[in-house]
Amino acid sequence: MDPSTVELDRTLRQEGYRATGPRRLVWDALISASGHVTVEELATELAGQVDQASIYRALALFEELGLARMTRLGDRDAARWEPAHPDEHFHLVCTSCGEVDHHIGSLVAQIREHLDEGHGFEVDEVELVVHGRCRRCRGA
Repeated sequence: MDPSTVELDRTLRQEGYRATGPRRLVWDALISASGHVTVEELATELAGQVDQASIYRALALFEELGLARMTRLGDRDAARWEPAHPDEHFHLVCTSCGEVDHHIGSLVAQIREHLDEGHGFEVDEVELVVHGRCRRCRGA
C-alpha cells in the first residue's frame, strides 16, 4: 500500500471514519492525478468502481480533514480538487492553454501579515489564483 494511502487510513481512523474501498480509490486517483481534477474526471477514471455521489462525499470528507483542497480557478470553471498543500502555494492559470502551475513564494505570507497587522483580519486560508499566459503561450 502506498505510504500516502497509509496516511489516509490513519487520518480517517483518528477522526472516527472508516477507510473504505471507495475512499481509498478516490484518494489514490486524486494523488496520482497530474494537476487539479474535477469530480467528472475522477468519475471517468473510476467508472464502474465508485459512483459520482461517493466521489463527492469522499472529497468533502478529505477537505474537512485537511487532506484535499477544492479550488475554482476561474469564474465559470468547475470545482477542481488536489491534495492539500500549504497556503504558500498559489495557482498560475494560463488563459490560453489552461495549464495550471503552483508557484511557491513569500507573497502569501506577506498578504496574511498585511491583513492581520494592517486590518485586524485573521486569515483562515488563502486561495490565490493568478490568470495570464504561460511561458509557452507567450512565445507562440
